[in-house]
Amino acid sequence: MSLQAKNIAVFGASSAVAQAMINQLTERFPKATVHAFSRQGDNPIDYLDESALAAAAERVTQTEPLDFILIANGILHDDQVAPEKALGQLSAANFEHVFEINTIIPALIAKHFLPKLNRQSPAYFVALSARVGSISDNRLGGWYAYRASKAALNMLIRTAAIEVARRNKQAVVVALEPGTVDTALSKPFQNNVPAHKLFTPDQSAEHLLSVLDQLTPEQSGRFFGWDGHEIQP
Repeated sequence: MSLQAKNIAVFGASSAVAQAMINQLTERFPKATVHAFSRQGDNPIDYLDESALAAAAERVTQTEPLDFILIANGILHDDQVAPEKALGQLSAANFEHVFEINTIIPALIAKHFLPKLNRQSPAYFVALSARVGSISDNRLGGWYAYRASKAALNMLIRTAAIEVARRNKQAVVVALEPGTVDTALSKPFQNNVPAHKLFTPDQSAEHLLSVLDQLTPEQSGRFFGWDGHEIQP
């Protein structure tokens, strides 16, 4: 099933990967309408205000349903939190902050926007996750809140896919791992990343779109890496 889209919604649109995806989607589908949401910018939204999410979902689907939804919201570190190296560094406040952005906000977006997916032709709901959210792949430890929040996001995607499939047989609901992208998010953690595995935002977006082009509804609910290989929970 090859990705096609006329009506697109992107959340976390201010991130470098989201911007690259928007650029490539606009290039690929020049007649498509792209609704780019972020906390600031031209189309600001309060992700925790469900009335704002509900209104936005209604507004962008007034004339046609959504064919493609991308959630690029995410946090690894900011001026409030950093990845924990040991249990002694855990705090409730940091867990709440990370889970709010990485898990709760995607869940609320799914609540209001997944029902707006096209049911007459193939449609995609994509959340950007992280390989470190794989429980079976965790061999280094650490990064407690980030790992847990991404593992929870992957479960959210799996559970939502099961529900959506009951009424929308053509929907593809997946989590994708963009790889290590040369952005502010990964900058402090790039030392051990081989040069050929450190991607520009444009390279990452190309990889993600190539993966999506190959996915079918039978693969909905799963978690795939930038190279198209499935990542186990």
